Amino acid sequence: MDRTSHPRSRRIVPLVAVAAAAALTLAGCSSSSGGKKSTEDTSGVSAGKATTPRMMVAMITHAAPGDTFWDTIRKGAQAAAAKDNIKLVYSSDPNGPNQSNLVQNAIDQKVDGIAVTLAKPDAMKSVVATAEKAGIPVVGFNTGVQDWKKQGLLEYFGQDESIAGEAFGRKLNAAGAKHTICVIMEQGQVALEARCAGVKKTFTGKTEIINVNGTDMPSVKSTITAKLQQDKTIDYVTTLGAPFAMTAIQSIADAGSKAKLATFDLNKDAVGAIKAGKIQWAIDQQPYLQGYLAVDSLWLYKNNGNYSGGGQEPVLTGPAFVDKTNVAKVAEFAAKGTR
Repeated sequence: MDRTSHPRSRRIVPLVAVAAAAALTLAGCSSSSGGKKSTEDTSGVSAGKATTPRMMVAMITHAAPGDTFWDTIRKGAQAAAAKDNIKLVYSSDPNGPNQSNLVQNAIDQKVDGIAVTLAKPDAMKSVVATAEKAGIPVVGFNTGVQDWKKQGLLEYFGQDESIAGEAFGRKLNAAGAKHTICVIMEQGQVALEARCAGVKKTFTGKTEIINVNGTDMPSVKSTITAKLQQDKTIDYVTTLGAPFAMTAIQSIADAGSKAKLATFDLNKDAVGAIKAGKIQWAIDQQPYLQGYLAVDSLWLYKNNGNYSGGGQEPVLTGPAFVDKTNVAKVAEFAAKGTR
């Protein structure tokens, strides 16, 4: 997709989601063997939701077990589902073929819509085509900005990771960095690879790619520590997720390194670390907004025939930098789980 073909493709689209007063609580799961469909708990849903016929929407992601980033995405999705009278079924698996099987399960259940991530686009291509052939609308979010149109998805909500990486690299230049390691926690995941490639493209210093096993945090810690002990010229650590940034803080201390740390993505702990000066900045892609808009878009399509972005352009939710200059404002929302 040509990202230069529309002026909105290089900035955050100012969409304001109307959040519900209370969210559905879903018990989801991840499984390396293909995952299970989550069950729905409708208790606590507030009045004022849509009176349109009940819909069933499947949200299927590549989330790894224990990755708290996805809690924020699900919170946004649950808020939209509560407002729109949608039964939301969430499932996830970081393995591409297993995630594809979860999409097929949703097709077999004859859901009214599917929201999916395309972290491994080749593994998803066939099953997405099957959903579309069955007349089930499919939207993409979070990963797949380069592939959603190729695979015929209706809409896409997320961050252009190449643009985000390039912005990150320029930020490193402004900070005076000379040598960074970019830590990829899932080798082959297209969004993560694009982030580091973007950093390398614009950063005028030295960029090294370090691959770690993101499901084994002690291993992540020891790998970063060893690299910092081995090479004292490293002056910045770049992580691609907030939990990994928090682990990198420990690695920097254990290595006795003077390297500084910056990251992609936020959570409450990372916000606190920015306040404390342990993280210099984070790029926020607004995962709550991604989850909310992905689910809400399926309601809008079914009931109003609407397409965000006209079905031609992605709706960008990032990148936005959070650092000491604006972290206090963001912290209020991070505490609520919406940033």
